Amino acid sequence: MSTLRNQVQLIGNVGQEPTLTTLESGKKVVRFSLATNEFYKNAKGEKTQDTQWHTIVAWGKTAELIENYAPKGKELALTGKLKSRSYTDTAGLKRYVTEVEASEIVLLGSKSE
Repeated sequence: MSTLRNQVQLIGNVGQEPTLTTLESGKKVVRFSLATNEFYKNAKGEKTQDTQWHTIVAWGKTAELIENYAPKGKELALTGKLKSRSYTDTAGLKRYVTEVEASEIVLLGSKSE
């Protein structure tokens, strides 16, 4: 049951080209946005689409996989956990960020994409 405490599963499309950074320690980290879509009928019976944007972070081999095989628009599935952090921006304001730290990635769609 402990694996269910903080687990996120998403299927969506990469919204921007992933950005890979190699840290001084040699670790690799990639950041990108992922769009997930939900379709439903509104009160008038019209088909409606709701898009949610998620900030994704991945480390190590997972980061390299994303950089090499997940360009903008690529559909993928991922499993990870929510991470929250804060930082002070250049104007001195405290900012809060919630991201999904991906642990597993599955590339979806056709091989020709």
